[in-house]
Amino acid sequence: MTAAMPSPLPASSAVFSLRRSLLTLATLTLFSFTYLSLKSPHFPLQYNSFTPPALLVSSSKVLAENDFEDLSNVYHSPEIFKLNYAEMEKKFKVYIYPDGDPNTFYQTPRKLTGKYSSEGYFFQNIRESRFRTDDPAQADLFFIPISCHKMRGKGTSYENMTIIVQNYVESLISKYPYWNRTLGADHFFVTCHDVGVRATEGVSLLVKNSIRVVCSPSYDVGFIPHKDVALPQVLQPFALPAGGNDAENRTTLAFWAGHRNSKIRVILARVWENDTELDIANNRISRATGHLVYQKKFYRTKFCICPGGSQVNSARIADSIHYGCIPVILSNYYDLPFNDILDWQKFSVILKENDVYRLKQILKDISNPEFVALNRNLFQVQKHFQWNSPPIKYDAFHMVMYDLWLRHHVIKY
Repeated sequence: MTAAMPSPLPASSAVFSLRRSLLTLATLTLFSFTYLSLKSPHFPLQYNSFTPPALLVSSSKVLAENDFEDLSNVYHSPEIFKLNYAEMEKKFKVYIYPDGDPNTFYQTPRKLTGKYSSEGYFFQNIRESRFRTDDPAQADLFFIPISCHKMRGKGTSYENMTIIVQNYVESLISKYPYWNRTLGADHFFVTCHDVGVRATEGVSLLVKNSIRVVCSPSYDVGFIPHKDVALPQVLQPFALPAGGNDAENRTTLAFWAGHRNSKIRVILARVWENDTELDIANNRISRATGHLVYQKKFYRTKFCICPGGSQVNSARIADSIHYGCIPVILSNYYDLPFNDILDWQKFSVILKENDVYRLKQILKDISNPEFVALNRNLFQVQKHFQWNSPPIKYDAFHMVMYDLWLRHHVIKY
């Protein structure tokens, strides 16, 4: 007796089966992306989909280089970062508008010390880097080189600063065709001090359209994470050499000293200034107490408290990283620098402002192995928060350029 052959599936059943498979695949993909996003604080964007296929094919060759010594877990996606970084170095080009009198408010590399040091280094680094091009046709992005440093020195009011910035930008729009091609989406400007932030906030076409590279990336004042870039506020030169990878030498649980120029700082000082385990000062440490007393405390402390001041950012974060003290971010709205690249939870403690009342217990609950891991990871990211002239690979300048490189992909028309 001949065995009966199975009847073929109807065409409609085959189509249904295919659709069900595709739906299952899409669901798994969605869950995967959601999981990766939730792993990082504030759900930073990864931009992984922009990795060129050619780079993925040759990944083993690129990853074999010795210039990226440790693809550790301080990065959300270390392999992707490595591959995209290599592509950026090869292809990324920026055109700097030549307009503006350097003796007034334009083109000036601001001073490389104090509160202006981060933007000053960027102004200088971009001119001496491989990314600069004098051919606008080759440019991926356009840099608007306006400085508010000299405006402040001349006593210019914020209202007049805004008018100066607006007039300058409008002159570029009328003279060149580049802004109108994307309504400014492929343009960026850099400012770190709150003077520059306030002066540019009044120019709506800059705030809404262009990429803002700022040291005060607060969600509650219009900072847009997928468009704008958080600039690390670094006060260089540092007074003492770098620390880190030295967990056994740190005996003080936590430290903070500074101006009480924000609500969270006032609460921090009031609640903890008399505590015997936390070294919390009620004001800045006077130089009369000794030479570099403030900086030396970073060497002896496990956790350095970093509450926002007049702005959400604090240069104390970069100080803590440099001296090897785990930064404790005490803020509700801070988009941390390089947040879409670095996993801040691996080398810092991120708290909300309401956690200030439980601060000591939270820090004491961190086990010694956990602290050692944080300390070791902090040492690995120090190079990303250091400015150099000329710039060197993976330093603060290159990390900012990498963030800009990621954003230039999503504004192509």
